[in-house]
Amino acid sequence: MDALFEDFVAYLRYERAYSELTLVSYSSSLKAFERYFKSLDEEMSWETVTSDVVRSWMVHLLDSGLTASGVCPKLSAVKSFFRFLLRRGAVSVDPAHGVSAPKKSKPLPYFIREAEMNRLLDDLEFPDTFEGRRDKAMISMLYSTGMRAAEILGLGLADVDLRNAMVSVVGKRNKQRLIPLLPELVREVKDYMLAREAVLEGKSGESALFVEERSGKRVAYPKLRVIVRDALSRVTIQSKRSPHVLRHSFATSMLNNSADLQSVKELLGHSSLKTTAIYTHTTFEELKKLYNQAHPRA
Repeated sequence: MDALFEDFVAYLRYERAYSELTLVSYSSSLKAFERYFKSLDEEMSWETVTSDVVRSWMVHLLDSGLTASGVCPKLSAVKSFFRFLLRRGAVSVDPAHGVSAPKKSKPLPYFIREAEMNRLLDDLEFPDTFEGRRDKAMISMLYSTGMRAAEILGLGLADVDLRNAMVSVVGKRNKQRLIPLLPELVREVKDYMLAREAVLEGKSGESALFVEERSGKRVAYPKLRVIVRDALSRVTIQSKRSPHVLRHSFATSMLNNSADLQSVKELLGHSSLKTTAIYTHTTFEELKKLYNQAHPRA
């Protein structure tokens, strides 16, 4: 079996072009599995391992403190080796074939609390400059509409209808949707657009809604990320302070204030209701936290 193991490593290195780091990880996982089944029965070999042994190894790893994310790559290494052995005729049955990997728990989306966003947008001042007006308009729009970063950066002047208080957004797979604009946001965008006209006066026509003051060119994602991070740092110590957090905050606030799931799905531009449903878990976790804090028997 040692020769087959060396052949397997060579196969991964030269035919599959796996990195040396992956090869080390695979080797470590296979040796750990071998030590495990030998600890169960010294006479057991790769040829006599059963599916139950593979499953019990997974349970052993989980019991030892590994997460599902840590177990999955180890199981993947064992599965790959057994497939290799089966092709070489070294085993007659692949015991790992029907073994499912443990499900990875999906982390709940990070979001900013409503009180913190209200403080940022209502109580804290943004500079009365071009950048101050632009930055507040961008942050307000992200939080008020739930748009993705790419969507807000892709907006053109023609996409914003301030008279009818709506914006036309092109999302993933070029799917278009209309999102209403709150009266407060309409006022902020109007203020920004006055500053935009002054900045771009005499420069080549730029159709992008949000632009840089010096160049007049469309704002790029790295700049938006810095704008959002710096603004959110004024109201939260949360480590996640990206534009996407504002999208999560929008969805969470909508559901917390009795919006139905289907409406939030349409506003976010999700293709599946399952994607939107993760925010119901977020709001439920928040509800549990408040319940445990408030109930006298908790």
